[in-house]
Amino acid sequence: MNVLRRHVLKGAAGAGTVAIAVAVGLLRPTQALAAWNKDAFEAKNVSDAMKGLGVTGPADSNEIVIKMPDIAENGAVVPVEVTSSIAGTTSIAIFAEKNGTPLVGNFNLLGGAQGYISTRIKVAQTSFIRTVVNAGGKSYTAAREVKVTVGGCGG
Repeated sequence: MNVLRRHVLKGAAGAGTVAIAVAVGLLRPTQALAAWNKDAFEAKNVSDAMKGLGVTGPADSNEIVIKMPDIAENGAVVPVEVTSSIAGTTSIAIFAEKNGTPLVGNFNLLGGAQGYISTRIKVAQTSFIRTVVNAGGKSYTAAREVKVTVGGCGG
């Protein structure tokens, strides 16, 4: 039997199995989607977004390192790396303070995962990028400014 034909038949069988599971109700589309915090992600300022995440009064920390360009030539794609050397880091949230909805992402780190996030974000205009790290039941924060030369959110 032709190898390509085998792959096509395997793929069709797999797709058919998933379709049957959805039709019978064993698999619901919402099960595949990540949970999200509506209040935090739809907040219009950083303090409301932090409240939505349950963060109150985070302490400044020099154990959080934000690595990103000082000047972003295109605000639509700004690379950001956050490293937390705080023991027991369980989550890292990233905020772009002058964005219309400032919470960019909230990452939960489970099972003793390393406190490191690398992503690309949209930044509407020159502003501070703030991170909040939760560790040991406490919240810590750090911020760094990025200058945007070309707007990322519609400009």
